[in-house]
Amino acid sequence: MADTRRRNYGSASPFEPIYGYSRAVRVGDRIDVAGCAPIEADGSSTPGNAGVQAARCITIIGDALTALGGSFADVVRTRMYITDPADADLVGRAHGAIFGDIRPASTMLVIPALIRPEWKVEIEAEAILIEKTA
Repeated sequence: MADTRRRNYGSASPFEPIYGYSRAVRVGDRIDVAGCAPIEADGSSTPGNAGVQAARCITIIGDALTALGGSFADVVRTRMYITDPADADLVGRAHGAIFGDIRPASTMLVIPALIRPEWKVEIEAEAILIEKTA
């Protein structure tokens, strides 16, 4: 019988306890990672351009996946939210640096703003853990 217990994972985001959400949740073989903004371990924003910020978002996603028993290879869908269409290439290339061979279904959306004005990107991911055979 499949394990359907719920496991939550929290990160350094100061918004998680206030807004009542988890960075990621695993139920069975599925892991959903909430939108990851470029937040450092101390709660400050990651400085730099959209590509640097996207790389930080992807690192946060990787940490969440690992904590819940998954990996980037298990990711089947990502969504990237950017505030300036001119940043699409920088964000896309940061995404491709990790997911280029994995090739999850993906969407990039241009939105008017994110919670902090210095944020240029936020990324979320969905993973399905596939049994590894030796």
